[in-house]
Amino acid sequence: MAEPLVLRTAVGKHDHVKPLKDGRVRSSRVTLEFQEFDPLPKAFRTMVRGGELDLSEMAIVTHLLAHHYGKPITGLAVPLWSRLPHTNLVCPVGAKIDGPRDLENTKVGVRAYAQTSGVWVRGVLQHEYGVDLNGITWVTMEDAHLSEYDDPAIAVRNQSEMALRPLMLTGELSAIMGEREVDPVGIRSVIPDAERAAKDWIAATGIVPINHVLTVKTSLMQEHPWLAGELMELFDESRRVAEADGAAPPPPYGLEENRRSLQLAFAYSAEQQITPRVYDVDELFHSI
Repeated sequence: MAEPLVLRTAVGKHDHVKPLKDGRVRSSRVTLEFQEFDPLPKAFRTMVRGGELDLSEMAIVTHLLAHHYGKPITGLAVPLWSRLPHTNLVCPVGAKIDGPRDLENTKVGVRAYAQTSGVWVRGVLQHEYGVDLNGITWVTMEDAHLSEYDDPAIAVRNQSEMALRPLMLTGELSAIMGEREVDPVGIRSVIPDAERAAKDWIAATGIVPINHVLTVKTSLMQEHPWLAGELMELFDESRRVAEADGAAPPPPYGLEENRRSLQLAFAYSAEQQITPRVYDVDELFHSI
């Protein structure tokens, strides 16, 4: 029997991948050699910049930019993490902001302009609440994972030593989004009853806003045509084991199941000047 293919792998600490990490789900054809990154986005940067990873969780807008700049990675439509965009935009409790339109002609903070969470939030602001995105100055803390990418003119880099939350609490920013952890004390959502608004939007559109999927080195997919199917089976089995243990299920796996969500994120990205055109999901993802 041939030796299994060893893949240097980075995925987050999600319940539905624990059975892969702890060895309860295995393959005779593939060995996943897990590497830990803290915070996880360091793995995205490593993968798109040609570092020592073969298989990595990836923010979908980072994957989109990687494709745009010709990076040799291929997506698998395995949603690993998603977030409710409506809840991901916050302001101080006492702020004179009654709703999203009040953000126009102000400064809003986001870790990076091309961050996937920010793309989803801005898309919702524009299409559900009529916000003029170009009427807001987007203050960023860092660059994108792709060194070739430059932010549009409506995004400016924070020049102070303060982080997003202190900048907001001192009044420099009207609101912030995309933080991995937002202390709820003294902070509220900009969108009223944000969690219900998000769930109503998902129910109305049928779209779960995906943030992270899997990506694989394209050369490995070409060299081993069976690899995509094997990985899908592994992650499917891990999901089933995790759900049997009581873990909350992620969105369904597979390209067709997630096509509309991915395509909408790519459309938002083009509208927000991250890419020059709307890319089709079939250009970026394996068809399985």
